Amino acid sequence: MSAEKFKEQIQKAFSFSGKSILLGGPVYNGENIAGVHVKLPLSTVNRHGLIAGATGTGKTKTIQRFAEALSEQGVNVLLMDIKGDISGIAKAGSENPKIKERMDLIGIPWVPSEYPTELMTISNEKGIRLRATVSEFGPVLLSKILELNENQEGALAIVFKYCDDKKMPLLDIKDIRAVLQHLADGEGKKEIEKKYGTISPASSGVIMRKLLELEQQGGDKFFGEKSFDVEDLLQKDKDGKAFINILRLADIQDRPKLFSTFMLCLLAEIYNTFPEMGDKGDPKLVIFIDEAHLIFREASKALMQQLETIIKLIRSKGVGIYFCTQAPTDIPDVILSQLGTKIQHALRAFTAKDRKDIKLVAENFPSTEFYKTDQLITELGIGEALVTVLSEKGIPTPLVHTMMCAPQSRMDILTPSEQDQQVAASSIARMYNEEIDRESAYEILNKKIIASEKVAEEISQQEEKTIEEKTSGIGDTLKSMANSSIAKTIFREVTRGLLGVLIGKPSRSTKRKSFF
Repeated sequence: MSAEKFKEQIQKAFSFSGKSILLGGPVYNGENIAGVHVKLPLSTVNRHGLIAGATGTGKTKTIQRFAEALSEQGVNVLLMDIKGDISGIAKAGSENPKIKERMDLIGIPWVPSEYPTELMTISNEKGIRLRATVSEFGPVLLSKILELNENQEGALAIVFKYCDDKKMPLLDIKDIRAVLQHLADGEGKKEIEKKYGTISPASSGVIMRKLLELEQQGGDKFFGEKSFDVEDLLQKDKDGKAFINILRLADIQDRPKLFSTFMLCLLAEIYNTFPEMGDKGDPKLVIFIDEAHLIFREASKALMQQLETIIKLIRSKGVGIYFCTQAPTDIPDVILSQLGTKIQHALRAFTAKDRKDIKLVAENFPSTEFYKTDQLITELGIGEALVTVLSEKGIPTPLVHTMMCAPQSRMDILTPSEQDQQVAASSIARMYNEEIDRESAYEILNKKIIASEKVAEEISQQEEKTIEEKTSGIGDTLKSMANSSIAKTIFREVTRGLLGVLIGKPSRSTKRKSFF
């Protein structure tokens, strides 16, 4: 096929009437095609997507420029930064000859720019601390996270119902642990039998161990107040640019349960909070999940079911989710089938298994007469990708070899001092970083225990006093008897009898008998 025919077909496929995100310029037979651009319609951004490729092929920079373009269009971004290498988006980039050359080939100017950014954390990283209360999770979602069976889930439901009826807030892990102990082994055991049912020691023990496991992965930092309001993800600056919210997760790569917990909570909260939009209008929020294979590798069945449901439904709320991983095979088929945009960077075939996997990857893309997809995937350079998106009518575009646009912000991380400045300049950081530990179930039950112990101590002291009063008269009588002559005689005779037994001397009235 001639380059002119290729150019004509690509121009027709990627010409959209509405607003769009510029991804890069097309490449055919190793040559950049001038005057044509590869775009993504803004109206289909909420149809989710996949950004894949081997390490070092440019995935992170693709995410970075994608997030910048969304911010420019007024669409907010939540970027889950597992590797900790994208915070530089808050600062303008530096001029570079290679970047200029790339952008000249694509045919657009490169302007160094910084973007409004919030740094966030659910661990010990610097940033706005994101929290949620146990009550906000509810028994069903918390049971899924803890991987409980039906009996254990029922026991957890009793805990939540009891706290609702007693007006005892469940805010953090120590609250739910205290209530569970109170109802399973403490004074509350008899109280709940008729109205709620019983909690077996076995169920209580399993839930306690699961809570401990979650706590050890950092759940004690995540559960609590002040709860994060997902509406704060939708901030705009004075120029109309949308904020890019970077959730820094570099220190929890080895704690999948905490990340799964956060993911489920956040997605459920967004779905329940954001109004229904359907497929009309621009998206409100785009979520990028970097190193997504870490989630799916450790995902429980409950997490997979929840993610599948959210992926199918959340786009109607104006939210798009983009998974970034090394190969499409890292994503379960049920999730992969929901991803409309696919940006595939290079894969390397070092083994027979690699070559087999690449053939499977090639089959995930629309068939094309322009390229040998399985061969081209291994030949892509850094910053190049195979791209297919959904058109404004929801139809997949032809697969096109694309030279991706370079980020306009810094392609490096913020220094520690810059991170501190970024957090200090935030309009919401102070509100969420203040530690709050108001009275909740743990404190309420502790007060009851202290009050109960005090009452028991007072009763014990009263009983001791009564016994002392009753026995004081007997003591006086015994004292007076001890001073009488009769008492002295009795005492003397008893003493002699005891001494005789101890010494072994026979009495006068009896003689020891022998067996011989």
